[in-house]
This record gives sequence, C-alpha cells and structure tokens, in this order.
Amino acid sequence: MAVRADVQIVIIGGGISGISAACKLVNAGFQNVRILEATSRSGGRIKTAKLGNTIAEIGASYIHGPSEENPLFCLAQDYGLLDPEAASPENQAMDIDERPPRVPNFFSSSGQRLNAEEMSPALELYNELMDDTAQFGNVKESPWPSVGHFLQSEARKRAAERWRDKDITTQEQLLCAVSAMLKGECCTSATHTMENIDLVGFCMYKSLPGLDCTFPGGFEGLVKNLMLELPADLVSYNRPVRCVHWNDTQSRVKAVTVECDDGERIAADHVIVTVPLGYLKKNHSTLFSPPLPAHKLNSVHKLGFGTCNKVFVEFDSPWWDDGCEIIYLVWNDEKDIVDQVSDIKKSWIRKMSTFTVLKGSERSATYKTNGHVLCGWIAGHEAEHMETLTEQQLKHSLTGLFRTFTGDSSITPNRVLRTQWFSDPWTCGSYCHPAIGCSAKDLENMMEPLPTSESQSQALQVLFAGEATHPFFYSTVHGALLTGRREADRLINHYASFSSQRQPHRKRTNKRT
Repeated sequence: MAVRADVQIVIIGGGISGISAACKLVNAGFQNVRILEATSRSGGRIKTAKLGNTIAEIGASYIHGPSEENPLFCLAQDYGLLDPEAASPENQAMDIDERPPRVPNFFSSSGQRLNAEEMSPALELYNELMDDTAQFGNVKESPWPSVGHFLQSEARKRAAERWRDKDITTQEQLLCAVSAMLKGECCTSATHTMENIDLVGFCMYKSLPGLDCTFPGGFEGLVKNLMLELPADLVSYNRPVRCVHWNDTQSRVKAVTVECDDGERIAADHVIVTVPLGYLKKNHSTLFSPPLPAHKLNSVHKLGFGTCNKVFVEFDSPWWDDGCEIIYLVWNDEKDIVDQVSDIKKSWIRKMSTFTVLKGSERSATYKTNGHVLCGWIAGHEAEHMETLTEQQLKHSLTGLFRTFTGDSSITPNRVLRTQWFSDPWTCGSYCHPAIGCSAKDLENMMEPLPTSESQSQALQVLFAGEATHPFFYSTVHGALLTGRREADRLINHYASFSSQRQPHRKRTNKRT
C-alpha cells in the first residue's frame, strides 16, 4: 500500500473501459486515480434516451452473449438490471452466434407485403453463408479478398443450384432479400461495405453463448451503478486532453505529463488512454509527444473504424404484424446482391433495409400514441450523409420510404430520433472492424503499452484500453470493459512485483507464543 499511495494514474476517457479500469485500481488500493472526460457525461458510447415511453439506445444496444462467461452480463445481473427471462439458464445456453432468431416481416419496393415463409430460403442461405465464414479462421490466405466478395459469390452460386426449380421472379426476389440482409451486416461491422472486411480477420472475433438481450431500463443504468463505486470527485468533466507527453528517456521523476485543452498540466506516473479508435486515427499526431512508434501507428491505420447509426421512428399505430420483431425492406432491383448505393446523396435511404421493433418500457393510457417505435439501422457513408440532413428532410425521406414499401399513402411518422456518431468529435464513428489486411498482430500492437519493452525508460507510462484493443471481443461493450480491467491488472501486477523486490529479507526467529 505504501508504494501505491503516491502513484499518480490518469485515465483519459470516461467510457466503460475507463470506468472499469478506475474501479479495479481504486479497489486495489490506488489512491490517486483521476479520469479526464472530454464531455459533460460518463458512459462514452453507452448513452440512453427515450422516445415516448420507449427506451432508445443512442449507443450500445445489446449484451452480446449474455452468459456467465461475459463480465458485462455478470455485472448487469449483480446490479439487478435484467429481466428474469434474459438471465434464465435456457437463454444463457443458446448458441446463436449473435444472430438471434427474430420473427420477420418482409416488404417489397413494389408496395407489397411478402410472405415470410416464402422468403425463408433467403434467410436460411444467408445464415448458412455467415456460418461458413468460420472455415477461414485457420488459413493464411483466402481465395476471396473480403467477407463481401465471399458472401456475394457464394450466394449467387448456391442460389443458382438450390432455387433452380423456382420461377425466375421468385429467385430474383430471394436474391434481393439477401441484399437487404447484407446491408444489415454492414451495421454489425460498422463498415461501408462488407467488401472492406478481411475474411481471415473476420474470424478473429469470438462470440459467446447466450441470447442477446437488452437493459429494460436502459444501458446507462450500468454506468450509473459503476460510478457509484467510485469517489464522487474522481472524474473531471469537460476536460479534453490536448497532448500526452510521455518520456522515452530517464530524465523526469514523473514520466508523463498530460496537457489539457484548458492549459492544465497534470504530472502522472501512468496514463491509460481509452479514446475511441476513430478519435485516435484523426488526432494521433497531436495527441502524443513524442509520436506513437511506427509499428503501433501502422496498426492504428490498418484497423478499420466505421459508422453505424440508428433512426428511431414513432407511429400512431403499427403497420407491421403483431409479434413481428424485425422488418426487411427488399428493393426489387437488387438481385445482383449489393450493400452500398451508387449515388449516396440521392439514394442514401436505400441502405436502411432493416428495422427492429422496439417494445415500450411502460404500458400506460398514452401507450397507443407513443409506444409503436421502429429502430432503423444504417452504416457506412450513407449513415454519415444521413447525419447532415435536417430533421425535416430525414422525416420526409422516411415517410416516402414507408409509403413506398407498404403501398399505404397515409403512413406518417410522429417523431424521429437519430444517432450521429460520425459527427461526434470525440468518437468520429461507432466501433472498429478488421479491415482488409488487418491481422491479430495489429490488435496486439493496439494494446501494447509505451514505451515498448526494448526501452530502458520507466515502464508502463502510457497504456491503451477500449474495444479496439481487445484481440477477439473488439466492437463490444464487454470487450471494452475487459480491456479496462486488463490495463488496471497490468499496473496492479507491476506494483505487486515492485513491492516484492523491495521487501527486505528477514531472518527467521523461533518464538514461542
């Protein structure tokens, strides 16, 4: 404890990785831990809002793989934040590879509702192809350059074999449905197109068992509970960091100086950087002095980081089936299997092909007017363009979309709420993905502390946490949480080793009690 009393630790970023690192360090006895948060709130990419009585997750939506192996799930259980059904042994045992079985409705751009049973071959083929990507996890090179190329090529090939007995119109409609699902997959990976995702790198991700679940009271409830475990003054809000001055020599007593935008300079022994990869890509040249080592910077550039946005749309009454959980909008001219549009400014909304049906968080007298909410998913450059529209322009485009696909000219959204992660200066996007050429080595480089192990200067000056630094749970909240704990453990173990080296050897004496 004496060694830890004067150790100064600064954590940059008050998201889940920064908070989890602080919790572990404080619990281990470190007394001088401080979080510098650029915004006015904690949680980072966890942010909850409401549309009427319906929870609208602006940031993270799901616990992926809610089972005992998932520390996020365990925390949520401990805090009593989950529905009993979500925490049931049956749900925990389900192995769905993060593709939960949802009751679908299909609508075509000709204004017709499509028979879900007749569209099921498209869903079955798509899920089979996604399962088959796992075969490339142990190969050095793939015959396809990307996940997108594999899915498009194999979908056409297998469809031609399996659906040859169906009429040409049905075959084409099923292929158009596969296009809708492929656009949805872009949201899962936060990428403009699945052609940007490395097929071998895609297999680095590991899923956990369990049926994906949500927080009935909102994801922010987790953040609030964690914050209660920290001293009230531990977080400094509205405190952006301008530069981390780390030391590759042995010249200073405190190895690191954190320079804030307001001019404050904070001397520290260790700094844990938890900023999103999007922010790091954009600001690395000014954020570190001296600059990041070449191999680390190369990995920052190689690892992908994209945008996935959500648009919440409220209606007076549902135009989908009772019990429907997901809606697919199938454009009739996309039989070639596409996941991006040719003219983003004109046709951006075609990228929004999947809508999940949200459940109201309350049942009240006003439920009829504010409980029917869809969440539309959109990724890539189309999602970035959507952020530039006025709310009136967005609502107009959505109204046209729904009327086109239902054939009902009376459908009009009440209210619309959207996310804008690309425009957020502290995130510059949503989450990371394995871009073409990305490998496990890049994720190793992302988590490597500074200075590197070859240096003779003070160890563990700058440490890195956040979802983009986890080797196989990247892009998830549980991955971010684990990386915060990992870096806290790195410091705890460092000082445990340091203490044992300083402990004097004592002669044994025989005493009678």
